[in-house]
Amino acid sequence: METTKPESWNTPSEPKGENKKVVAGVLGILLGGFGIHKFILGYTQEGIIQIVITLVTCGIGSLIGFIEGIIYLTKSDEEFYQTYQVGKKGWF
Repeated sequence: METTKPESWNTPSEPKGENKKVVAGVLGILLGGFGIHKFILGYTQEGIIQIVITLVTCGIGSLIGFIEGIIYLTKSDEEFYQTYQVGKKGWF
């Protein structure tokens, strides 16, 4: 009886986890004042704080989300994953 070995190109690799870099970055730039990028990454408390900061500063606080969106998009995929998804760094 012949045993078959799975072909390497057809074998799924181990996923290291879903990387949400692009989604969080774009939402940070476009809707940063609403803290949507924080909620996407699972930072509920930080997202609520972001909304409050934006309301208290009459919208000026949304610059924080804009800056974070740019930071997210300029990091490498691995660095973003390790910092914000594994390390759970909530701000900048």
